[in-house]
Amino acid sequence: MKKLKSLFALFFAMFKIGLFTFGGGYAMIAIIERELVERKKWIEHDEFLDVIAIAESTPGPLAINSATYIGYKICGVLGSIFATLGVVLPSFIIIFLISLVFDKFLSLVFVQYAFRGIQACVAFLILSAGLKMLKKLKKNVFNLVFTILTIACLVGFSLFAVDFSSIFYILIGGVAGLTIYLIGYFKSKTKKDKESDGLSGGDK
Repeated sequence: MKKLKSLFALFFAMFKIGLFTFGGGYAMIAIIERELVERKKWIEHDEFLDVIAIAESTPGPLAINSATYIGYKICGVLGSIFATLGVVLPSFIIIFLISLVFDKFLSLVFVQYAFRGIQACVAFLILSAGLKMLKKLKKNVFNLVFTILTIACLVGFSLFAVDFSSIFYILIGGVAGLTIYLIGYFKSKTKKDKESDGLSGGDK
């Protein structure tokens, strides 16, 4: 019974996110964080940043990937199914209904003005989510240097109309992060080996 309540709570939380978010996955980040991290406290801020990084690095929409992960963490496989359905259903239902009268729907003047307002709102949501994540990012040399380089590349490539896919930023970031981790791991391992050799030599 308790698990069933958790599943429905998860479904309705994700349904709410899917229903009241415009602009796709990036625009959802701020709302997902507020709902699941700050209100529900289902995951911590640091884990949320990891979830977004994993969801963006794997195939599929960011919102669905993150919902699937969070659902699995809370209620296992059923939780991932309920969470994914919750975040997908509102968009599916709304788009299906709009598709029935798509041309007439877009020709309405008030709809065109509404979309202009939504576009501005989506830009703000994406910027807000980015700034929040930047504030919570661990302030070490690698993170700061890589963030500055990425922003500089984004701005520079946009200004000079250089075609550079965002996929490459993710791949380069993943490789760089893994390289730094491996360097630190092998350094730590070498240090421990030397210490253990020193202790064993001292015992002799």
